Amino acid sequence: MNRIKRLDESILVCVYYGLNGERLIRRGHKLATLLDCPLYILTVDSKPIDNFDAEKSGYIERWTQLADELQVEKFIICDNEKRPIQKVVADVAKKYGITQIIVGQSAQSRWEEITKGSFLNVLLKEVPFADFHIVAVKRPIEEEEYGTFEKGVRAYVIRDEENYKIVFTCPKVEYLEGIFFKEIGTDFDNGIFKFSYENKMNEVAIKEGFVSNPHLIHSILSPIH
Repeated sequence: MNRIKRLDESILVCVYYGLNGERLIRRGHKLATLLDCPLYILTVDSKPIDNFDAEKSGYIERWTQLADELQVEKFIICDNEKRPIQKVVADVAKKYGITQIIVGQSAQSRWEEITKGSFLNVLLKEVPFADFHIVAVKRPIEEEEYGTFEKGVRAYVIRDEENYKIVFTCPKVEYLEGIFFKEIGTDFDNGIFKFSYENKMNEVAIKEGFVSNPHLIHSILSPIH
């Protein structure tokens, strides 16, 4: 039987696209577990969700899976949002009785609507009733991992005789869908292919359009054939 969570505390994690999102969510979950209280996740975008590119859609998909995995109270997606982000955060915080908010240290440069001043200072004025937790973003790691790759694009891996290759239009045969990050400065399709399988993010290396180590892909696609 599920325990009834405390209602005197409630945590909101604000995430934006990038590697730090999952780290923030897990930090929020750890704190919510310690306090035995509800956890909410919020992301805001000025574009409609139907217009998100492959990279953004990939993050939304991963965060949705993570929210389910961690039994988050609610994953709130405010798309097609024209209001300033601090107003959205304030409204969500009031609606759900939020007492603690977790944001990334570099949020003021990522959340494009905040153009002047500190994002935290703006939020403090809008949400004076909540405590804030600022989680440092490990930019060097992010740059090291993705700095040599182009922006991710939606891609598909399909069987090609005994190998597996990457294509960029939805195939009519069985496929594995994910996001391809191409190495900068190469004329070939070299890079990494990231995909979700069994509620986990996985990645395989791509060399000249083919999966370098196909064992994982084979175990997923081979039962279909």
